[in-house]
Amino acid sequence: MAKPTKAQREWRPGMPKKRRSIRVQFASVVLLTEAFVALFATLAVFGLRGHEYGPGLVLGVGFGLMAVLVLACAVVKRPWGMAIGWLLQLVLIALGFVEPMMFVVGVLMALAWWYAIRTGARLDRENVVRDREQAEWERLHPDGADGEAGKTQ
Repeated sequence: MAKPTKAQREWRPGMPKKRRSIRVQFASVVLLTEAFVALFATLAVFGLRGHEYGPGLVLGVGFGLMAVLVLACAVVKRPWGMAIGWLLQLVLIALGFVEPMMFVVGVLMALAWWYAIRTGARLDRENVVRDREQAEWERLHPDGADGEAGKTQ
């Protein structure tokens, strides 16, 4: 049987579920999308310039970049994980020196990354306010109703 996680060991009945960060979720989606972009870029460079750079080098670097993009999803919740995400955006743009169309694709993916981080952070802030207001309402209304719902006329 698998060992319970820290969250499972600390859980108690009636505990509210901790809300996951939308910023982290959005960042992970963009990084996974970029892994597919790296796959298609690898195939394009392999087909167009594989003989110049060597097929082993092209496939090795391409698949390595895909692995790093996928693995970055695991650390994106840490502050330095976001820095790695930004660094990977620069790597995708820099691929334009190998395949010029990647300048365009890399910039578009960097814009998607920026938008995901910005929007996710805003939604996380809104959720903090919403959770605080919900906790206050529940504190003021312990029976779960405002007193009017249970009355009949």
